[in-house]
Amino acid sequence: MSQVSIGDADLYTETSGRGEDLLLVAGLGGSATFWRAQVEVLSTHYRVTRYDHRGVGRSSPAPLIASVEQLADDLIRLMDALGIERAHVVGHSTGGAIGQHLALRCPDRLHSLVLSGTWAGPSPLFIELFKLRRDVLINCGLKQYLMLGALLATPAWHLHEQFTNAEDYLVDRTRAAPRLEVELGRLNAVMTHDLRHRLADIRVPTAVICARDDQIVPEPLATEPARLIPGALLEVLPEGGHFCPMIVADRYNRALLRLLGELRGAQGSQAEVVAAR
Repeated sequence: MSQVSIGDADLYTETSGRGEDLLLVAGLGGSATFWRAQVEVLSTHYRVTRYDHRGVGRSSPAPLIASVEQLADDLIRLMDALGIERAHVVGHSTGGAIGQHLALRCPDRLHSLVLSGTWAGPSPLFIELFKLRRDVLINCGLKQYLMLGALLATPAWHLHEQFTNAEDYLVDRTRAAPRLEVELGRLNAVMTHDLRHRLADIRVPTAVICARDDQIVPEPLATEPARLIPGALLEVLPEGGHFCPMIVADRYNRALLRLLGELRGAQGSQAEVVAAR
């Protein structure tokens, strides 16, 4: 656990395990704790690094961002600061949008890319949903904003089992929540991300994983990157909602490890082709 300087921000970072580097990139919430159900499993195979985004959780307050491209800049600078020349990247939701930028801008830094519950570009429904979330944050406050997010991201059957009261259920998210202006900038980054016209240029071995009952990134949006990226693998979980890495962690982890293994094989095949030329 450490604070790592990337220039204009200090990012809280955790690393565990040994092997090839694997970066876990969280979504809109931006917290390393999102991946707590994955770390133990993945760190038996990889050197796993996760981090709090700028201005979120245990990372320092920092100049605001308003685009996914700027969030990708942060991750590249974090890799440089940690001496990570190349890594597997697993990005969930906004983290997957970050991963798309990395694969297009610096493909030589990625062994492979897993896009989890993410999207290539918005739909009208997606935009209206995030406008609603933004309006709730501005007009109703943080607690109502986080509760709406929980209702959207968590299947009702799971929420019913886990929920006793809002204060206890939201305590970790409330603690990690950034300032209002930071969160508004992150929401803008989500709503303006659109790389549909460029994903066909990605040559990094890529897989897509999502849940059929995701209400934030519906299945048609979540599977679109698999159609646009040449050779991308696709895994659709039958349930788990947007927070499937937490809610159906065992099933998600098994699928993720299998996909990473297949991508490593694809990476090896590509290297053999290049070496033969």
